[in-house]
Amino acid sequence: MPTPMTEAANAAELAATVITSCIEKLAGRADTDDQQVLMYDLAHAASAVEMCRSVIDDGNRGDDEAALACAFVADVVADLGAKIAGREHLWGVEPGVLDPTHSFLVSYRDPDFLASLADMSPPSHLDDDFEMVADTFRRFGEDKIAPVAEHIHRNDADIPEEIISGLAELGCFGLSVPEEYGGFASGGESDYYGMVIATEELSRASLGAGGSLITRPEILTRALERGGTEQQKQEWLPRIATAEVMCAVAVTEPDFGSDVASLKVTATPTEDGWLINGVKTWCTFAGRANALMLLARTNADRGAGHRGLSLFIVEKESTPGHTFEHSQDGGGRMEGRAIPTIGYRGMHSFEVAFEDWFVPEDNLIGGAEGLGKGFYLQMAGFENGRLQTAARAVGVMQAAFEAATSYADERLVFARPISDYQLTKAKLGRMASIIRSARQYTYAVATMMAKGGGALEASMVKAYVCKAAEWVTREAMQIHGGFGYAEEYDVSRLFVDARVLSIFEGADETLCLKVIARRLLATAK
Repeated sequence: MPTPMTEAANAAELAATVITSCIEKLAGRADTDDQQVLMYDLAHAASAVEMCRSVIDDGNRGDDEAALACAFVADVVADLGAKIAGREHLWGVEPGVLDPTHSFLVSYRDPDFLASLADMSPPSHLDDDFEMVADTFRRFGEDKIAPVAEHIHRNDADIPEEIISGLAELGCFGLSVPEEYGGFASGGESDYYGMVIATEELSRASLGAGGSLITRPEILTRALERGGTEQQKQEWLPRIATAEVMCAVAVTEPDFGSDVASLKVTATPTEDGWLINGVKTWCTFAGRANALMLLARTNADRGAGHRGLSLFIVEKESTPGHTFEHSQDGGGRMEGRAIPTIGYRGMHSFEVAFEDWFVPEDNLIGGAEGLGKGFYLQMAGFENGRLQTAARAVGVMQAAFEAATSYADERLVFARPISDYQLTKAKLGRMASIIRSARQYTYAVATMMAKGGGALEASMVKAYVCKAAEWVTREAMQIHGGFGYAEEYDVSRLFVDARVLSIFEGADETLCLKVIARRLLATAK
């Protein structure tokens, strides 16, 4: 008799052949723009199937791990079956291609089996150093962030300076800054592991006031590492590591979201520097930040596309609240207003207008060599940002799962705790399987990126995990019943926070169509 993990591996391998068939079929087409639905489904299915590899590795560690892994693989295969049903001709497969997995699905999609997963809590298998990282940031989140998270959310308030200074003392902003520039990054796998672990734990306490604080400096740090001059690294990286410089990212524009190549904000040469004109939007943390990583068009020829963009560090005063207005002696102006949002509050996302705002020549990242390379430099930061976003999603899911489990044990319906009912337990079991699997894949991608790869997988983990977070938080909210809709319970905040995860750091549709699917097809050509 094959072992459960052998069955899981066989099922995942068969699912992988379906993915390969679709890639080969699409790769033969001259134009795939008329197959967006198929490509979108392919990207999500391929991401889930790819996740199964690390999930199966985890499942080989013990019985509980195996049970959670089998549930995840069965979920992935069943979802793939739903995607191809009636569309087999588009995927390039025959009807019934997944039939050999039927007995596996019968065993591991069984409601009683899923219900049995709800109480499983296998060890993390992290070494002692990483367990210490997790414990440190978990305690900080519980002691400093969680007590004010609801106040920040309900009042759309600023993140208290005590949180920022406390995280600075813990070295949070220097996790990705190389040691030679005053940070803690040694250039190995531990850098990425530490980053995703810290991000998850802080996001458990609050997405907007915890986990996301790491992402802004991470993106600028990676861009500087990839293409900054030595002088720029010496000037900016030590100050980022100590939180003397707090960062925001100014890439998106009102008329151009993920279509970065069409950006219109301009940087025109002037004496000793550049003048910035135009409007950026969704600049998270732009008020409190004193440095914006801004992508601007330095080549007036719009036909140059992304090759006409350059990356700048734009300095400004740090300003609390929801609006700011700054001026320069030479007449430059910068104005910002926070965009009201249903969740992800605390950091505030701004629309920022620039009018002849002067940026010194030294703040063009990469100097003369960086001219026209801004798109590539910011993508270096965004790839890491996508991995971080997945870690943030895991943290939000974990918080929702814990809230739902606690409430289900306390809430009585028809004289029984709702945690006694099969439907509740099956929901919690599926949550546990998804969260465990998502966490293991973030670790796997962290390892890939530490070795110089993982760019595609970073997009994949973001695509799958962020969408999964919407289901987990929704069901956690549903388990709370009417109280889930009340602001007095944290789960309502977790639900609206989770909704942003598939939108920022690469909108889900664009990420799937323009990054994941394209790269998959490129491998077949």
